[in-house]
Order: sequence, then C-alpha cells, then structure tokens
Amino acid sequence: MKIYKTTGGILVEKEGSLYLLDLEWDEFINRDDLSGYCTGRLKGLPPVGQGGDLPEKELLAPVGKQEIWAAGVTYLRSREARMEEAQDAGGGDFYDRVYHAERPEIFFKSNPSRVAGPGEEVRIRKDSAWNVPEPELTLVVSSNAKIIGYTVGNDMSSRDIEGENPLYLPQAKTYDRSAAVGPCIYVPPSGFPPESRIRIEIRRGDRRVFDAGVAVSQMKRKPAELVEFLFRETTFPDGCLLMTGTGIVPPGDFTLQRGDEIRINIDCIGTLFNYVG
Repeated sequence: MKIYKTTGGILVEKEGSLYLLDLEWDEFINRDDLSGYCTGRLKGLPPVGQGGDLPEKELLAPVGKQEIWAAGVTYLRSREARMEEAQDAGGGDFYDRVYHAERPEIFFKSNPSRVAGPGEEVRIRKDSAWNVPEPELTLVVSSNAKIIGYTVGNDMSSRDIEGENPLYLPQAKTYDRSAAVGPCIYVPPSGFPPESRIRIEIRRGDRRVFDAGVAVSQMKRKPAELVEFLFRETTFPDGCLLMTGTGIVPPGDFTLQRGDEIRINIDCIGTLFNYVG
C-alpha cells in the first residue's frame, strides 16, 4: 500500500487502484495501525483511477506538522567519507568512534516548511563549495514511536563545512530546502525488506555524472534502534520522519551544481526526483 499527499487530498494506492480520502493529513497519518485503518476506510469506496494515472504534478511532500530528523554514520561508506573529510580538522576519529558506539548520531534535519517535495527544488549553500545529496531510507514514525511506513529521503549536505569542524554540522545539514522526501509513504504488510536497494542517479544536462546503489541490509544499525534513541527524551505529538543515513557518497572531486537533476529510487517505494536550484 502506498499513500500520496496531493493538492487534491490523500490518495491511497492499493492493488493497483487509487482511492481518494478526504481527511486531514496529521490526524490521518499518526496511527499505529495505519495499514489496518486505511484498509477499513477503503471498504466500499470506488476507485478514482489506477496507479499509472497518478497526478505527479500534484504530489506534495508527505509531511504535515512532522519534523524531520536524521541519523549519521550508519553505513561503512559514510564512516569512511566522514573520516576523510574531517581528517585535516582532527575530527576523523569522532566518526570512527560513533560508528562503533552504542549511541548513534542523531540530529535535527528540518521543520516542515523547509522540506522539498517531489519535483521541487533542493538547494546548495552559497557559502559552500562541496555539496552532495545523500539518498536515505526514511522512516515514518507515529507519536508512540512505532514505525508505520517508509519513504525516500534526500539529506543534502555541505561536506566542506562539516569537514572543517564537526561542530559545524547544523550549518552543513540544516538550511532552506536541504531536505526532500517523497514521492509517497509505503506501508508494507510487515517490516521493510532488507534486500531492497537504494539507487541514485545525478544528471547534468544530457549527461549522467554520478550513479550508484547500495542494499538497505548494509546499514549497521536497525531502524527500531534509531527510533528508540530518538524517542528517549523527545516527544513528537504528530509523529516524525527519521532519515536513516546513507551508504552512497560521491567521490571527493564531485560537487553538485545548480540545474543538476537528482533521482533517488528505493525498491518498493518509488523514485524521488528533485533539481538543484
């Protein structure tokens, strides 16, 4: 089952058919049994179309009042990249230690007003010269700390700012349009399949300038573990989204440019498309 937030309301895709729900997003999404609730609401409803009829231009970021948080250094490749970029600042050891530590790195990423949705612009900082997207499986979590769905996330990052000093992490990670999520919320009958792959493609004009992929199973930490730490001393009345870290990092000589197109695909969920403005 997939749930889309659109300009015309909430669309639920189930077994190839689309159903329209006239409900308020925040009240609708914050349910521990979201799958069961949707199934009940769809009974007797006539479909409004098929999955192929999805109005992509009407898609919105699947967030309402939900904050977006993020976890870092959850894949080996991320650990290596962070150590490389922070070596000159003496911070490389921090990332090795947090990769092996019991407590994960978790940080605030974005409030809803700064989030980009499908087809919208993401940004790179004007005071940064080394910027990359970070494709991430993103958890949709209820106010009771239950994982109720999954979406695609792009954690835009200024690597030179973070590498200069680890204390600059908020500036490297949190600014206008530094986060994108979508195109939907995938609600599986059980947990997310670990064999699923995350893929990214970046195009510059008619050229592909970067593409790579990684299996979700390469993540060192379990999603439930990350959620448990996030909720230890923090409440989320409307639920939240949690990006789970990236296992894909472009080479050191790559940086995003304005006009680049970013496509992130995760098996079972779909493709999130954004362009750099």
